[in-house]
Amino acid sequence: MPEWLVLTLAMLAACAVVVVITLVRHRRAAEDEDPSETPDVIEYMTMWIGVVYAIVLGLAIAGVWEARSAAQDQVQAEAQALHEISERVRVYPAEVRDRIREDVNSYVGHVVTTEWRTMADEGRMSERGDTLLRQVRVDLTDYRPASDFEAQAYQPLLDQMAAADQARNIRADSTGPTMPGVVWFGLIAGGVITIGMVFALQIRRTARELVLAGLFSALIAFLLFLIWDFDAPYSRGVTASAEPFLYLFPDAQG
Repeated sequence: MPEWLVLTLAMLAACAVVVVITLVRHRRAAEDEDPSETPDVIEYMTMWIGVVYAIVLGLAIAGVWEARSAAQDQVQAEAQALHEISERVRVYPAEVRDRIREDVNSYVGHVVTTEWRTMADEGRMSERGDTLLRQVRVDLTDYRPASDFEAQAYQPLLDQMAAADQARNIRADSTGPTMPGVVWFGLIAGGVITIGMVFALQIRRTARELVLAGLFSALIAFLLFLIWDFDAPYSRGVTASAEPFLYLFPDAQG
């Protein structure tokens, strides 16, 4: 099911629940009940519950967005390190240079065509990717520089290899959801409490109140969906992209 459809259904469901409960309360309310007699303390509590929950939502959105941005930065770092390896081996003999570049291209091709789908569908990295990157490391570390010029390029190449390996490890740690379950419990419980306070204010009389209550609940549903969408940087709607690999290695997709 497309995520935009899930979002639409979630917002409509939130609106429908609030409207239905409000209408039911209106029909079952006592004839002498006066909605204007809501105690001031309930209005005060409702205001502060809304403020606190808004702060929590804002922090959660900022957290998942930062995690998503960090994931994209690591993709850029990994692609750039591999590109530097591919370029800097030009000082090596043709046979060694071509072998290293071929192995780098094989790894990048696997990442953008196969491993990216594995991360999106299964939330994990592929063992084949580990093997291909390990082969690039073997190519670099097993070669013995034959001249001072090659020796000067040897250590920087190992540094770039370490940077690519580190970026891959961080990418592996970011494939799953970043928000702990207890945080989700707090967000959902807070949303239920915040919407529930609407009924404590006895909002039930006019169409305007129903519309506002419905829009309020739909907004909370949208924000919760937004957090969920950003929570997994590689597998949901607004995801980290493999574009840095494709930009630096145009032939990666074959």
